[in-house]
Amino acid sequence: MSAESEAPERDMFVAVIATLDTKGQEAQYMRDRLAQQGLRTRLVDVGSKGPPSVAPDVAREEIFAAAQLPDGQIPTDRGQAVAAAAQGAAAWAAKTHAAGELSGIMGLGGSAGTTIATAAMRSLPIGVPKLMVSTLASGQVRHYVGDKDILMLNSVVDLSGLNRITRQVLAAGADAMAGMIKGRARHNGVDGAQPDRPLIAATMFGVTTPCVQCAKAELERAGFEVIVFHATGAGGQAMESLIHEGIFAGVLDVTTTELADELVGGVLSAGPRRLTAAAECGVPQLVSVGATDMVNFHAPDSVPAKFSGRVFYHHNPHVTLMRTSAAEAARIGHDMGKKLITARGPVRVLIPMRGVSAIDQVGQPFDDPHVRAALVAAMRAAAPQLDVVEFDYHINDPAFALAAAQQLIGLINQGQTVAR
Repeated sequence: MSAESEAPERDMFVAVIATLDTKGQEAQYMRDRLAQQGLRTRLVDVGSKGPPSVAPDVAREEIFAAAQLPDGQIPTDRGQAVAAAAQGAAAWAAKTHAAGELSGIMGLGGSAGTTIATAAMRSLPIGVPKLMVSTLASGQVRHYVGDKDILMLNSVVDLSGLNRITRQVLAAGADAMAGMIKGRARHNGVDGAQPDRPLIAATMFGVTTPCVQCAKAELERAGFEVIVFHATGAGGQAMESLIHEGIFAGVLDVTTTELADELVGGVLSAGPRRLTAAAECGVPQLVSVGATDMVNFHAPDSVPAKFSGRVFYHHNPHVTLMRTSAAEAARIGHDMGKKLITARGPVRVLIPMRGVSAIDQVGQPFDDPHVRAALVAAMRAAAPQLDVVEFDYHINDPAFALAAAQQLIGLINQGQTVAR
């Protein structure tokens, strides 16, 4: 099969985003490499300091205009210019994709280029190929990747001209992008799954795995496809984002541990918007309090001094868990109640009264019925009309998992009846 026959539709193109005043030579090299693979491209200039060193296909003026700045001028301050370019690139990319013109998006650069190009990538749905060649890709990249499927490629050396290393890295990035686009076009999004099966989102942590696995099997027997999100902050953010995209028939949100990290100060927060998307979109949801007994930190020396004297469980050298207090549990319960009571669709909360995680049960270090009771009481006080059901089981008991799955199916059927 020729490269031309494997390429996507001819009216679509790969956007190559770069500050062409500083990275023009490198961007042109990558653009040419993509062209050799039979792909159409557009070079998008997001620079602001000097004139572009190569001719762009999309001028910076178009990108900054998309940012809708009050005075319509490109800012002279570097920080403001980068922020405006990121806003404009995101708006431009979303609009171009909605018009059916964008087959993929690539970026290259340092801190400014990475900030701008990944903002554009995060504006696109999951599945659209996204690749960022960055000097920052070997470090912490969560704020660049967010909740999207962005591939970060470490440039190894600074992107300051073409040399034997940058050529290899940029060529690898372009070839990887070509492979993603051609593979997507060849298979047309078909991955062997049954597209007519309604989707369920589920949240899981290591300490709630038996519950979710059992519930997942029950939902699959009922004809659903279950997508599990690891409740590590980024997982919760990704789920909330996809719920807003309207792809889920229901949500099995049994592992709400990220709320504990957000409210107490752990490292796995999914942000203040966690537990809001299904409520806002009217998606049926079955919610529980899985792993809300813990706040996550890294190695022991990463725990803030203010938590000295608390109950800890050292999961491994890199993961330290802190037991939530009754006061903290009450805050979590209050937050959950206030968010869930706004739901536009069916919602029910199931409470496993014998423990909310593998280490919160009789004989385990986090077992504390008083703390569990504090969470439930605060939730009921914050939202008296919320449908909260207490079960005399542990969260990982099969009976609890089956009840969660079966009741979610009932909520979905209830939502369909209301919609009709």
